[in-house]
Amino acid sequence: MGDADSGTHAAAHPEPAGQPRQVLADSVYEAVKAMVMDHEIQPGARVGIEALARALDVSPTPVREALARLEADGLVTKRSLAGYRATELLTPAGLDELFEMRLLLEPRAAALAAQHADDTELDAIENLVEEMRRRPGTGDRYAVYRGFAALDQRFHDTVARASGRVLLAEAVGRLHSHLHIFRLGSIAGAGPLTLAEHDRILRAILRRSPERAADAMRDHLTASLERQHGRGPAGEGS
Repeated sequence: MGDADSGTHAAAHPEPAGQPRQVLADSVYEAVKAMVMDHEIQPGARVGIEALARALDVSPTPVREALARLEADGLVTKRSLAGYRATELLTPAGLDELFEMRLLLEPRAAALAAQHADDTELDAIENLVEEMRRRPGTGDRYAVYRGFAALDQRFHDTVARASGRVLLAEAVGRLHSHLHIFRLGSIAGAGPLTLAEHDRILRAILRRSPERAADAMRDHLTASLERQHGRGPAGEGS
């Protein structure tokens, strides 16, 4: 779908009358997000609010709300008098720069988490790893690996929050790295590797070992970047 004005994407489950407003807003957000992630709305293409509203059989209001959220996610941009456009995919240089930032921030966050995480945060990190085991890490469509991608993002964000450093956690979150990376597609076999690397990070944090936690996070990010460089036209596993 090169342009949202020129294609259709009927909702898999049309919203019934009287749907609670927040449920409808979330449903439209996920539908449009999937269209961007799957390139049904092509990178750089204009995103027409009215066309999307017709395709999803909703009013323009939840579509506008969805696009505002997607702008915050870094998946669309809004220009004065020009409306919304899907952002371009990461270039190889952009990918390297993204991981450069992650390597500056996340090993430090993991080290601090090993020192400062409370029992609730430790349980949350451990539960995320266990939940990821039950989700497919790859697939032809975003809907298949959406759960894995979301849990992957939550794992890294939760580790960052457990550092006890608010600005550090916010900086990690603002990168929106997982959305940008998973938008590139999926790599067969990357899921188990990602899980094994997350396990190592988790064990180091549980053992209260800052140095091991930092090393495990650094090794994970380095391996993830190597997978990206070796993926060809698609990539996954962060």
